[in-house]
Amino acid sequence: MKKLIVLLVTMCSLAADGCNQRLSPAEFRARQKAYITEKAGLTKEEAARFFPLYFELQDKKKEQNDKAWSLIRQGKDEKTTEAQYDVIMEGVYDARIAADRLDKTYFAKFKKILSAKKLYLVQKAEMRFHREMIKGMNRKGGGNDSKRK
Repeated sequence: MKKLIVLLVTMCSLAADGCNQRLSPAEFRARQKAYITEKAGLTKEEAARFFPLYFELQDKKKEQNDKAWSLIRQGKDEKTTEAQYDVIMEGVYDARIAADRLDKTYFAKFKKILSAKKLYLVQKAEMRFHREMIKGMNRKGGGNDSKRK
């Protein structure tokens, strides 16, 4: 579910005007950085060291997502054979595994910059940020506002 949310938010942010969002990718990242910095209590020095690596990871994970979506699109052809679907799905799962491996690799790099507690707070803030972005899209898109707190 988390991966779906991250993918949806990333896709909407990159579409600039998609999902009723008017944020450029740079604006989206600036808001994300500010939100995570505040919620995780990062110092300016920590943020300056952490976010270049964080966004590098996001870019690499986006490449893996793009690979998976490219493969999924290949399956839309009604002439796709069972063997081709097998290759498509192997590739999709390989891309997901590669993205998870990136997370693990970057976690080791992040630990050289931030404490485990701050990394936990970053993770928590990242999830909240994406949830709030989706709630904002739902509000702008006519979603159910009765769930707002």
